[in-house]
Amino acid sequence: MYNIPFSPPDMTEAEAQAAAAAVKSGWITTGPKVKEFERQIADFCGTEKSVCFNSATAALEMTLRLLEIGRGDEVITCAYTYTASASVIDHIGATIVLVDCAPDSFEIDYSKLGDAITEKTKAIIPVDLGGVMCDYEKLYAVVEDKKDLFTPANDMQKAIGRVAVIADGAHVFGAEQKGKMAGSVADFTSFSFHAVKNLTTAEGGAITWNNIDGIDNEWIYKQYQLLSLHGQSKDALAKTQLGAWEYDIVSLAYKCNMTDIMAAIGLVQLSRYKGMVERRHQIIEMYNEVLHKAGIETLTHKTEDSKSSGHLYLTRVPGITPEQRNDIIIKMAENNIACNVHYKPLPMMTGYKTLGFKIEDYPNAYNQFKNEITLPLHTRLTDDEVKYVAETFVKCVSEVTGK
Repeated sequence: MYNIPFSPPDMTEAEAQAAAAAVKSGWITTGPKVKEFERQIADFCGTEKSVCFNSATAALEMTLRLLEIGRGDEVITCAYTYTASASVIDHIGATIVLVDCAPDSFEIDYSKLGDAITEKTKAIIPVDLGGVMCDYEKLYAVVEDKKDLFTPANDMQKAIGRVAVIADGAHVFGAEQKGKMAGSVADFTSFSFHAVKNLTTAEGGAITWNNIDGIDNEWIYKQYQLLSLHGQSKDALAKTQLGAWEYDIVSLAYKCNMTDIMAAIGLVQLSRYKGMVERRHQIIEMYNEVLHKAGIETLTHKTEDSKSSGHLYLTRVPGITPEQRNDIIIKMAENNIACNVHYKPLPMMTGYKTLGFKIEDYPNAYNQFKNEITLPLHTRLTDDEVKYVAETFVKCVSEVTGK
């Protein structure tokens, strides 16, 4: 009998040895491994620089703070996402503006996005769900069309010249769209290296950004360093240089830096990553072959001009109720297969209800949620296990629906 977890990390002896070497090196906090990981992430994504953090949430929040967005400003994101896409907006004191999905889509409704942009809008956080990149051509067309409403509050906002596009790319590291890698399409892109992500450092995240005319990338990099380490003018590594103990606190900033132990694991994961993504797509194709024949809808991971990172295998079973969806998940668990739901829309969560959001205002998000089931998709699955998951899923759906 198989026992199939939802998303275990794919770790090898090489990651264990790299972490151990970092521990034994005597340097375990932010240091040379982090700097090398940042260089390799930027090279992988096709950007000049990247910065590592202890989470993608921190990467998102520090970007909003870099742009000096705050009280009196509005930031837009999609109602169909995990809380981190929106909670960071609240953290900085700005107003959360949620936009519904498009009908029969997990992506934000681009046709409604323009109506949500006001004179107070400073940024949009699109969500690259499941590893599939949003339609950035449509998104940029909307923000360009609304440029006349934009009033910059500082030099960096002025240099961008419109609402900033800050992608929640927590799922999308390694995806491609029209010849560009994720991380080099949005103005800024945050990545997650959490334990369940394709590439993991146990916890962790990173930010990449496109060049901004008139703003020096080295200056941006330095601002991120200050934001992630208490506003301290020297990091711990720099302070170890002879006679270099003295430092300044230039702002009352935050603490969200990555450690060398995490980066050492990440460097090994990155060296294996292209093969891991290819394996994910093999699994997706095997699932599709079985599930599409059974009339089960799935997230599209590959088109003529795009390829996802293959992070999540989202399915929708047409016509089922939320109760039937839960029954299917229970039946899968009885067959030793762990499934999940991505996501319960934010307006259904207590914290967002408290802010006044109502799911009735986001009918498309609710329709996507009510019959969604996410199957295991990870590189520790064997072909036989993939076949077992797919065939068992079809059987459980039939047992619950009677079809």
